[in-house]
Amino acid sequence: MPKIKRKTKGTADIIDKHVGIRIRNRRTLMGLSQEKLADSVGVTFQQVQKYERGTNRVSASRLFSFSKILGVSIDYFYNGLDNDGAPTSNPVYGMADNEQDAFEGISEKAKSIPEDLLAHKETLELVRTYYSISDIKKRKEILRFIKSMAEMAQ
Repeated sequence: MPKIKRKTKGTADIIDKHVGIRIRNRRTLMGLSQEKLADSVGVTFQQVQKYERGTNRVSASRLFSFSKILGVSIDYFYNGLDNDGAPTSNPVYGMADNEQDAFEGISEKAKSIPEDLLAHKETLELVRTYYSISDIKKRKEILRFIKSMAEMAQ
């Protein structure tokens, strides 16, 4: 059995940070403010900030509440961790339910994209906004437009 390192005051545990990132990503994708999420679980928005940074641990009952409000199972918060609680070598938050092989022949442009792309607020807002467009044809037209703009910007 692996030895469990005790948390010292003022330092965030890697698992607490991971769970916090997952809470923040899901909250942002759903378009919830920290205040709204805090009200839903009965804490202050400052407490949600501390959870999201990993400075405060989320209790089991609170994590259960977050899972219900955010519409995910409890194991969602632990996806991307190995059995010892260490982040997997290449975590991609929220995009797949299982480990997947990397793409073959990745271009140099693609290599410049940060691994933690979904940890950026801008990315989450873009995805949320994109999927708020209910007309699938219009969404696909917008995607084609963005791709052509990106090609012209090269």
